[in-house]
Amino acid sequence: MHPNPLFRSEDRALLEQLIEEAGFGMVFLTTPAGPRIAHVPLLLTQDGRLRFHLARSNMLTEHLEGACALVVVNGPDGYVSPRWYADRREVPSWDYVALELEGTVSRLDDAGLETLLHQSIEHFEVRLGGSQWRASETPDERWARLFEAIVGFELEIEQWRPTLKLSQKKPAEVRTRIAKAQEALGNAGLAEWMRRVPA
Repeated sequence: MHPNPLFRSEDRALLEQLIEEAGFGMVFLTTPAGPRIAHVPLLLTQDGRLRFHLARSNMLTEHLEGACALVVVNGPDGYVSPRWYADRREVPSWDYVALELEGTVSRLDDAGLETLLHQSIEHFEVRLGGSQWRASETPDERWARLFEAIVGFELEIEQWRPTLKLSQKKPAEVRTRIAKAQEALGNAGLAEWMRRVPA
């Protein structure tokens, strides 16, 4: 988390929106073999817990249950050029949106994992629009074989540590100029977050 309190937020709905939009993150844990990371799709439950699954063969799988883990969700980011400032003698910077979530992990039972998989499929298929793929299209024996190869987990979020570094130190007209420049470069996501988060 960036040390400047200007880049923090207590707006839980905004932070949940980041998780929803990203849908993906990284799980960090220190294991007996050293620090490890897993990249996972994420689903936020209605009661504010974070669910994910890993391959059974992933090294983290055997160490996560009962552990305190860190999940990082990254939003859009981008280089900020001094050419967009009022004074070109300034130095470049980087704007970004990130969220650290810390908490205790529990392992899902088979029913919980089955629910997670179906909810995830529906959640991410809806985002694509059009005719959705359904889990029922996979033959039962193949589904069962793949199901055995993964393990589901749930993080009880105890700490929310966001960094929404979006040129808040700059005057409003400069922030507007930066947002427009990011959008012109194809970084519409970062521009949208600059408009969403007040200075």
